[in-house]
Amino acid sequence: MKNKNTINENAKQTILAESNAIANLVNFLNEDFENAVNFILNSKGRVIVTGIGKSANIAAKIVATFNSTGTPAIFMHAADAIHGDLGIIQNNDVVICISKSGNTPEIKVLLPLIKNYGNKIIAITGNIESFLGTNADFTLNSYVEKEADPNNLAPTTSTTAQLVMGDALAICLLKLNNFSSKDFAKYHPGGALGKKLYLRVSDLIVKNELPAVSPSTSIKEVIIEISEKRLGSTAVIDNNKIIGIITDGDVRRMLKNNDDFSMLTAKDIMSKNPKTIAIDAMAIEAFDAMENNNITQILVEYNSKYAGVVHLHDLLKEGIF
Repeated sequence: MKNKNTINENAKQTILAESNAIANLVNFLNEDFENAVNFILNSKGRVIVTGIGKSANIAAKIVATFNSTGTPAIFMHAADAIHGDLGIIQNNDVVICISKSGNTPEIKVLLPLIKNYGNKIIAITGNIESFLGTNADFTLNSYVEKEADPNNLAPTTSTTAQLVMGDALAICLLKLNNFSSKDFAKYHPGGALGKKLYLRVSDLIVKNELPAVSPSTSIKEVIIEISEKRLGSTAVIDNNKIIGIITDGDVRRMLKNNDDFSMLTAKDIMSKNPKTIAIDAMAIEAFDAMENNNITQILVEYNSKYAGVVHLHDLLKEGIF
């Protein structure tokens, strides 16, 4: 078994090497970066992102980030481009070309073809003096001093730098486009992320019973109501307005403190002024309210009237957290 300390030290050196290289990228931000962002912002076309080798993998990820943050983008592999895929590029499209060296044969063939079409080219390269760096309309410097591997060969730090530069473009465009969480939800409707952005309290309570008792309801009937509705609590309402809540815990405490509860009613054991949430609130807000108040259910109101209960289990089922 390899020495644990050696393994951890190698990992530490890798992380620090990459993080230091990324931090140094701020020194390369210049007028070309600003102009590239503004050109994409004002473009009527899409962003075509291309590269070769590991840079192609980074290009695909940048495309995904652009698309999810409101900037339409398409991935085009540089090798495939010179064998027919150039048809992807339309008149108003902007092309981002990614290459560490900026001098690969595919890039040297591809660039003149793109320029002949009249499309603007944004370079992300670690060599601004390269063929790509000097022939692009906007050149973004992603230079790194060395790769993370001891032989300085495996694309590691350099590809991380390319990815970060792409992220910087995407986030600048996101902010300039006033891309909101509602916009984000449109592009991420699936999974827990999407649900956090679009699922509302009203979507949850339709699946639940509506446990409710009056202030004068007997303890026996309270227990039956909580048991039958299976939400671990019941609202105490007066004229359809919430005046309290009784939970399983309230019932247990009542039994512990009273040998005879035949004369007790709901108002005697309820918790007054319970936490409530509006029916049109986001489901994630309900979770936050439960977490902040250390509770497992919250009562729902619509126009100041009792509308239902959201339980922590409802949020678990939806994968909200």
